[in-house]
Amino acid sequence: MDSRNIVYTTLTLPLLLNAYSVAYAADESVDDSFSSDFTEDDTALFEKARWSNGGMFDCVFSSNNVSFEDGIMTLSITENTNSKYSYDRAGAEYRTLNYYGYGYYQVSMMPISNPGVVSSFFTFSGKDDSGAWDEIDIEFLGKDTTCVQFNYYVNGNGHHEYVYDLGFDATADYHNYSFLWQENMITWFVDDVAVYQVDAENGSLPSLESKIMMNVWNGANSVNYWLDEYDGTIPLHAYYDTMSYTSLSQVDSQILESAVTFSTTNQQSSNSGYIVASSFFGIAIIILFLFTFIKRIRD
Repeated sequence: MDSRNIVYTTLTLPLLLNAYSVAYAADESVDDSFSSDFTEDDTALFEKARWSNGGMFDCVFSSNNVSFEDGIMTLSITENTNSKYSYDRAGAEYRTLNYYGYGYYQVSMMPISNPGVVSSFFTFSGKDDSGAWDEIDIEFLGKDTTCVQFNYYVNGNGHHEYVYDLGFDATADYHNYSFLWQENMITWFVDDVAVYQVDAENGSLPSLESKIMMNVWNGANSVNYWLDEYDGTIPLHAYYDTMSYTSLSQVDSQILESAVTFSTTNQQSSNSGYIVASSFFGIAIIILFLFTFIKRIRD
């Protein structure tokens, strides 16, 4: 389950800063909001991956598999032509050079529909960048694109997957997928409607500034239980229309209110469920008592 309105005078400065970046605690006071409409490869903000993650990723990331045309970024899975790597397939990853903290993260995209592959949008603090591993995910599993999977990691510990039924096929049109990351909760949205939330009462949440990532990849056999077996189909393409990051201090009030309302509604629902369950239990005890009392009288 890994962009700023700043004009750099050279490309060297951000690359040097990135090279010495470490994972810092997210800062709510900094306004480093930005958006991208993917009209071109913005090398001042992003980089294309040219490496392999290994493990569950049965591919190498190729910079050739990130392309831009008519305001759309396409991430592709193709045949691997890089002799340095033994993988049969090449995926794609596009990620920010800089790190971002609490705020609202949004993407408009259409994922790949094919067993064994993942199309994603997520934050990643960067175990490969010498930092602790925090992560917040929006992932589409190609085996069923009528659903989206939400997840998060804290210091490398995940297993918080939640699969949400969209009610539509995500490959049929562009939709907005987003999450609001706050210190005490994370709220995921689909088309600007809150659909899922976790809070700090259920355990630690991500707290480290992270890079923003978008990637597509095919899984190794070790994750067939999760993704289903990849059938080797190429080429495969995911399409990204827009993405944005809004620092927490600049997040629209309606988004913040939606998160609060969702939290309150769920709490009331949970309490109602507890009350109903308690009521049924109490009634059952009373019935059992009456049954026992009547039986003793008859005896």
